[in-house]
Amino acid sequence: MNYEIESELDSYVDSHSSPEPDYLKRLTRESNLRLINGRMCSGHLQGRLLKMITMLCAPKLAVELGTFTGYSALCIAEGLPEGSRLVTIEADDELEDFILRQLNGSEHGKKVELRIGKALEICREFADESVDLMFIDADKREYPSYLDEAIRMLRPGGLIMADNTLWAGHVCDPAYENDPQTKGVRTFNDKAASLPGFDIVILPFRDGITLLRKKGNLKI
Repeated sequence: MNYEIESELDSYVDSHSSPEPDYLKRLTRESNLRLINGRMCSGHLQGRLLKMITMLCAPKLAVELGTFTGYSALCIAEGLPEGSRLVTIEADDELEDFILRQLNGSEHGKKVELRIGKALEICREFADESVDLMFIDADKREYPSYLDEAIRMLRPGGLIMADNTLWAGHVCDPAYENDPQTKGVRTFNDKAASLPGFDIVILPFRDGITLLRKKGNLKI
């Protein structure tokens, strides 16, 4: 596929998907203006996908590992039923004020509880099988450990979503054999593919999103 057709298809998909809310457009703009890695925001299509999957799952409790600017958290919160909540965990305490401003600027921010600290330590505060939906998008080197915690925390019928599981194609590139982040993503993918009691699919969307559903019926 040549670049011109690919660009036209991207525009076509954008224009035939639900529009990005204005507050998320502002968040993206502010992220790119103020932060070095603003491009790491989930963006329009991934955001709409996160919202839709959340609506389909209708979780009581969702957990996100890796808040960054709060874009994905607000998309998940947008899809949450009333009375449900999202706990989002960010390791970088310098982002706290920025994230809180974004949450306060959206009607959905009230559904979100921001926790600052190490994701693995905070995850261990949750009781076994207490989470309905989990979105993993933090330190790639820790992905295998995040998966272990997510398996422990997830209820039957619950869903794990993991971002960047194709890692710019590095998962298939021998040149990145010794890269710690690539190794983390590869190990996550291998472990996820061999899990008993889970249905799994990798969506070749953006940088790869893996969906893992724990078999059983979600307890409402």
